[in-house]
Amino acid sequence: MIKTFHRSFSRMSRERAKPATLPPAQENIEKLEKVVKQGNYYGAQQMFKSISARYVSAERYSEALDILKCGACLQLENGQVTCGSELALLFVETLVKGKVSYNEETLGHVRKIYEKFPRPSVPQNLDLADDDDDDDMQKLSETIAAAKTRVECCSPFLKASIKWSAEFGVHRYGSPELHEILAEYMYSQSPEVDMVKVSFHFVRGRNLKKFASAIINFMAKCYPGEDDLAIGRAILMYLSLGNLRDANKLMDEVEKEMQSKHLDFPQSELMQFVNYLLLTLQRDALPLFNMLRKNYKSSIDRDPLFNELLDEVAKKFYGVQRKNPLQGMFGDIFKMMGGE
Repeated sequence: MIKTFHRSFSRMSRERAKPATLPPAQENIEKLEKVVKQGNYYGAQQMFKSISARYVSAERYSEALDILKCGACLQLENGQVTCGSELALLFVETLVKGKVSYNEETLGHVRKIYEKFPRPSVPQNLDLADDDDDDDMQKLSETIAAAKTRVECCSPFLKASIKWSAEFGVHRYGSPELHEILAEYMYSQSPEVDMVKVSFHFVRGRNLKKFASAIINFMAKCYPGEDDLAIGRAILMYLSLGNLRDANKLMDEVEKEMQSKHLDFPQSELMQFVNYLLLTLQRDALPLFNMLRKNYKSSIDRDPLFNELLDEVAKKFYGVQRKNPLQGMFGDIFKMMGGE
């Protein structure tokens, strides 16, 4: 009985000691680089995952991160977007497991991986190819499919990075830099731009000029008579966060850039409402706020999201509690926005 326990204890001790026998991460990285150079991307992928997992189990997180960062960058450099993004996600998961703090150095590692994601020119107009030319249509279809894959692979990595930065950093909504990176990537690489999602991340960033440029560029591509919706949505998103300062700054930036490009600023009831709203929120004027919503109801109703945003604005600026909890798409949006 004693011998059996002793053998079991010895075996357990050896198993616990195994992590100490792991070589320095650089030795494994050099071996894995050779596998990638040989073109064995799948084999390398499995090895990057299994070897990094050993370092994680041994709580040697910095070395696991080195291996995963190297693997993600190598795979992406070789056009293996799906493999690279998988390792990129594992990199962020390891940041969380290791409880690694968000700082400039760690942000630099995340940014380096992001910069390896391909960013070719992406058509955002489906009429670019002649309908009678099957080869052109086939190429366009392949280009669009590849672009969608890149966005679908890169976005989860950046969203996970934002979540990590919110948990282990100082920014409530996550790193402004990462929000800007994701907004720019989604805008430049999506064949069909979802301006709601793009705006969601831009309003958590700090680069108002880039946001204004994206809005103006998008306005030239949207349906006639809907260009004011992009501006109104962006302003209301800022206000739903209680950020009156940047809402005003964005409006000024959009107007200034449109003037410099000799473009006409939209003259609509919605824009009137937004301008009156910006003035109203500067003071304690809930009755006026409610009157504006009533008088401009037809303009506000043009986008179902506007009423949801305005309910949140009323809560942030005037303490008005919502009558109904947020549900569906809007509920998901506001959960991400930090709404109750």
